[in-house]
Amino acid sequence: MKFPQLEIAHMKPRVPIMQGGMGVRVSLSGLASSVANAGGIGIISGTGIPIEELRSHIRKARELTKGIGYIGVNVLFAMSDFAETIKAAMEEKVDFIISGAGISRDMYSWGRQYNVPVISIVSSAKLAKMSQRLGASAVVVEGFEAGGHLGTQRPLFDILPEVVETVDIPVIAAGGIITGQDIAKALRMGASGVQMGTRFVASVECDAPSAFKQKYIDCKDGDTVLVTTTVGLQGRAIRNSFTDRISGGGKLKIDHCYNCLKNCSYRFCTLDSLVKSIDGDVENGLVFAGSRVHEINEILPVQTIIDNITKEYGETYNC
Repeated sequence: MKFPQLEIAHMKPRVPIMQGGMGVRVSLSGLASSVANAGGIGIISGTGIPIEELRSHIRKARELTKGIGYIGVNVLFAMSDFAETIKAAMEEKVDFIISGAGISRDMYSWGRQYNVPVISIVSSAKLAKMSQRLGASAVVVEGFEAGGHLGTQRPLFDILPEVVETVDIPVIAAGGIITGQDIAKALRMGASGVQMGTRFVASVECDAPSAFKQKYIDCKDGDTVLVTTTVGLQGRAIRNSFTDRISGGGKLKIDHCYNCLKNCSYRFCTLDSLVKSIDGDVENGLVFAGSRVHEINEILPVQTIIDNITKEYGETYNC
């Protein structure tokens, strides 16, 4: 059983799989280009990196995909350099822009100006409808099972049917998608495709360091926790010394403030904690991951991951 064709604006990937845009420096040109070359849609996270570094990764991804694969850029709406980063990505002629943790009306007008499709990450039918009205080419509906910042306490498969019924644009299911069976379920419920982040972190080509990936492999059932970050949203992360320290209401000493957020609680530095973990200190920084990370037990090449998922998807229709 072959996957149905996903179509978003000009994009028609071989498999209906979009890789999640994970920051800071978890999904850059290495991971994004590998997913694109394997037939999916790759995303570079522009959150928390200098704009020139983002430009460099977009160009590198284009080289690695020989200009054929689809590459988008994700930027967290809460970042203070959101506008500058989005416009820089659009100037580089990425295939699309995607953003979550809030909806920017401006990014849709910028998309029309630069002729770049825009996608919103939403957590309700109401936000999906608003995104379509603003001009979204698609929406990613993300459930409570996702890693990183969360916009809902509801499971994906509770929200998904409501969104599918509400909008006429492609709906991409995200949050807790790990296997081909998960994809089959999402597509049966009306999704046009899926977004997967956590599974691709545990890949050879992921831009994160080995210690970060190994944290995923070592994770056991029940090891993820919800923390309230300085963005003002809950985030799902793997429990470690840092999450234990921020679990109360106390304020941690901030060695350096990046002034990275439009609005910040200053209880600790979210960006610094993400940078620490991506620099290899996975005990004293945030390691975002989805609720089913414990089901992943090996680090594989991206192509192997997609091949396995494709096989699993086919088996759901042959049993």
